[in-house]
Amino acid sequence: MQRQQKLATIISELKSHAPFTLFGASTGIVCMLLFKNLEHETSYRMFYVFHPAHVVLSAMVTATIFQLHTKRPKFIVVLLVGFFGSIGIATLSDSLIPHLGELLLGMHVNIHSHEHTGFAEQAHVGFIEGWYLVIPAAIAGVLIAYFRPKTKFPHAGHVLLSMWASSFHMLMAMGGQLSTWRLVSSFGFLFLAVWLPCCISDIIFPLLFVKSPADSLYVHH
Repeated sequence: MQRQQKLATIISELKSHAPFTLFGASTGIVCMLLFKNLEHETSYRMFYVFHPAHVVLSAMVTATIFQLHTKRPKFIVVLLVGFFGSIGIATLSDSLIPHLGELLLGMHVNIHSHEHTGFAEQAHVGFIEGWYLVIPAAIAGVLIAYFRPKTKFPHAGHVLLSMWASSFHMLMAMGGQLSTWRLVSSFGFLFLAVWLPCCISDIIFPLLFVKSPADSLYVHH
């Protein structure tokens, strides 16, 4: 019964988040249209504004969901769940899926990279390339959630922040060459980059550590 309840909760959450994610993907496309001629370095800096901010809110939601489902959770466990849940999923959402989209769409992902640049720099893996921003952001998010657990605004906020981080990631690779085909295809990658990872981070990942079947019925809208 416990597995069935969790699965029903996950499916319900994925369905309910799809419309808002479509809206978020639309804002990402608008962002790309507005800033299509932005210089690579500026897009890079904007990515490292939205990506750490996304990590903060993602850590808040992940840690909060875990706490709300767990009786007397230990701080170290809350920290580990919130930290790894936010870092891992934010990396997948903001860096890896957009990078895959860029490769499949034939974008110039190395337009400003050095010859011997590694994968972490090419894909802009935040917790490696910008660890001094991303790791403290995850810890800060967990600390906020531990003392003031909330899910409503942080979840909606980090979906949008993730969308904008992914948008600037793809803008870096486009180098100002924004065709209709790339725009339409980017919409699909932006949707996938946020919909599944964010729901995994906020719902599936913390629920993996929940033991009480009754608690798994909690919905955080």
